[in-house]
Amino acid sequence: MPLFPPLFVWALGALGAAAAAKVAVKEWRRVNAELDKAEEGAEPSPDSQAASELRRDPETGVYRPR
Repeated sequence: MPLFPPLFVWALGALGAAAAAKVAVKEWRRVNAELDKAEEGAEPSPDSQAASELRRDPETGVYRPR
């Protein structure tokens, strides 16, 4: 005879999974808030500025810097 009924084991597993998901979501939001805060103070990278200054050559179709 099993020590715990299967339904009880499933219920404990579901509660454990829900608790783990709640902790994971809380950590996810904390990390995203930290990244958003760091991103606000960051200056744009030179690569993103260079990409916005590209112009397409009508003859070849190749993008080139201005």
